[in-house]
Amino acid sequence: MSVIRKLGSFIFSRYFLKQLGLIVLFYLVLTLGLMRYLLFSSNHGEKIAVPNVVGKNAADAKGILEDLGLAYQILDSIYDPTKPAGTIVAQNPQPTALSLVYVKPGRMISLRVTKQTNFVEMPGCVDRPLRFVQDILRTRGLKYEIKYELSEEANGAVMRQLFRGAEIKEGAKIPIGSTILLIVGQRVDIQIEVPDLIGKDFITAKAILDSMGIKVQYGFTECYNQEDSLAATVYRQSPEFLPGETTSKSTIFILQLGIGIDPEEEEEEFDENGDPIEKPERPKREGRSESERNSNK
Repeated sequence: MSVIRKLGSFIFSRYFLKQLGLIVLFYLVLTLGLMRYLLFSSNHGEKIAVPNVVGKNAADAKGILEDLGLAYQILDSIYDPTKPAGTIVAQNPQPTALSLVYVKPGRMISLRVTKQTNFVEMPGCVDRPLRFVQDILRTRGLKYEIKYELSEEANGAVMRQLFRGAEIKEGAKIPIGSTILLIVGQRVDIQIEVPDLIGKDFITAKAILDSMGIKVQYGFTECYNQEDSLAATVYRQSPEFLPGETTSKSTIFILQLGIGIDPEEEEEEFDENGDPIEKPERPKREGRSESERNSNK
């Protein structure tokens, strides 16, 4: 009982009551100060109607929102060639007139705007036929220009692809509607002087034409075996040799070879009407007997 009396006398003592009053006062002051701070910082009681900026230019929308004390951010851009670039197509939150929602000053308004440029990956055109490349570029909405360069190997194929003066790699992102410069190979048409092969044997004539990189077709007259062919000489050639005459390197030469045939005798003559004069048939050279051919094998 003495302990309870002492506790009761302490609780009702002036010292205890004074300390309790100070504690209550401290918490009251703290609570009131916190409430005042929250009212001030949260703009309690203030509200702003969200304007409708859809359809407006981004610059105009920025001015409207800033005048109302609202912030804004561009979330993303949407490709729409039917509207001017920078046109607002969506906002969040919605206008107060539609949503009945008010916001506090400084609230962030998110916007989506249009753009007139969309991007596409650059296809790989190098080493592909020009017609195939043209179809690919048109499919991806790209334009192209063609420039030809002489080339013996890449005839009709794309050698390089350039965008704005620089080579562009496959997979690079470029705007739709961009113009690609295609460097296309075109076979070199080299002119060479026609060599005089009349009277030369097969090996010599072949060596001359091979050294010039010329394709050739051979015809043999009255040559019955390999020895005859090697001993035969050119008595007719096409194209014909004339001093200073040139022809394309891609021309196929045709040589007619034979044994004992005079080239001048093979020249065709014409009558007064321009018709060729028929010459008497030249006797054929007799071939060697079967036993002679077998003895030489």
